[in-house]
Amino acid sequence: MGGRVDPPDGTPDGGPNGGDDEYRSLVFDESFIKAARLQEFSAQERLQDEEHAAVRARPEAERSGRTALGLSRQGLILVLLIALAFGTAIYMGIRNPYRSPTRTGAEPLHSEVLPLAPTEPVPGSTPADLFANSPAARFATGADGVALPPVRSSGHFSESQVLSALTVAKDYVVESSLDPDVLTGGAVRPVRVLLNARQQRQFDQSVEKPRNDGRHAATAWMVRLDRGKAALASTKVRVDGTLAVQEVGDGLEVTADHVFVYAVRPAGGGKSAGKNPGRSEKAGRGGDAHKGASLFSVRRQVRFRLEREDLRDHQVNVRQVAMRAGPMNCGEDPADALTPLLAGERAKDAGKAGTDPYARGRSTASMCGLLASNAQPSPDRPSRPSR
Repeated sequence: MGGRVDPPDGTPDGGPNGGDDEYRSLVFDESFIKAARLQEFSAQERLQDEEHAAVRARPEAERSGRTALGLSRQGLILVLLIALAFGTAIYMGIRNPYRSPTRTGAEPLHSEVLPLAPTEPVPGSTPADLFANSPAARFATGADGVALPPVRSSGHFSESQVLSALTVAKDYVVESSLDPDVLTGGAVRPVRVLLNARQQRQFDQSVEKPRNDGRHAATAWMVRLDRGKAALASTKVRVDGTLAVQEVGDGLEVTADHVFVYAVRPAGGGKSAGKNPGRSEKAGRGGDAHKGASLFSVRRQVRFRLEREDLRDHQVNVRQVAMRAGPMNCGEDPADALTPLLAGERAKDAGKAGTDPYARGRSTASMCGLLASNAQPSPDRPSRPSR
């Protein structure tokens, strides 16, 4: 490469000024070297054309092609890294052991309602005397009888979550069995709002078109008295029973087992005389029972299912209800409302075996049971202090 060539950025600082021109042409600074785009010819190319210099400029297309190839490789690697990051995030989300379990469809309610028929006329008196002379004398009054058990955490649920499950189950028991508006058949919302939204349709069907098919009895969801026949003689309902909780699968199962004893009277303040041809004129030991109240006992066993979303929403899924109620006629349809026999009335028909609603254990009767005589109020019963 001949001739004098000044560096692109001028003579470097400290370089020779006016020195030997022969050596000046050999001085290259860093900017000159960076600006040079040279490529050496091969030996064959130099033999073919001696006029070629030892080096030549590299084609612009080759330089740009290699640059594009380098950039494309970097872009491809970047895309692969982003795809890998997204894939890892999705995989960890699927495999996350701490995510909330997916809720399954609500299991429909299964129920069994068993009327209990008395063998003697129904005793009648004032509510206070009836309670004092019955097994309900030792029972608590109202919601005090629905007591919570000691609360402990389970394998996958904290103590506060277990307490929440017991609390909402208690609320359901109280609203469905003790609320005077619900008992007289005039209100259903206090019970409905406590149900899981997936069960509310079955509840609505049971209220609108009740039938005794084990799934659509309104009396399975709540205690309802026949408003045309009976009314509450006292709002102080006697209650005794238990609540229990255990972890089952990915949820909590609460079991409520309670006896409710109601003091009832004829609807509208009228007398029960003449309403039942099979009634007795006297209630025996109960005296002039036609003018008094009588007791109506209901044993309810309810099994609840609660998942984590139910605990958050303060709702329950009612899985199973077993109920025995008396005194009643065996022929009464208990799907819509319960029709108590009032003071002085006799049952039109009765079962062949006695059933005591106060006794623990499951009844063996299928359609109707016999109300045991010791389940009725009696002045001969030893006095027990009421709670």
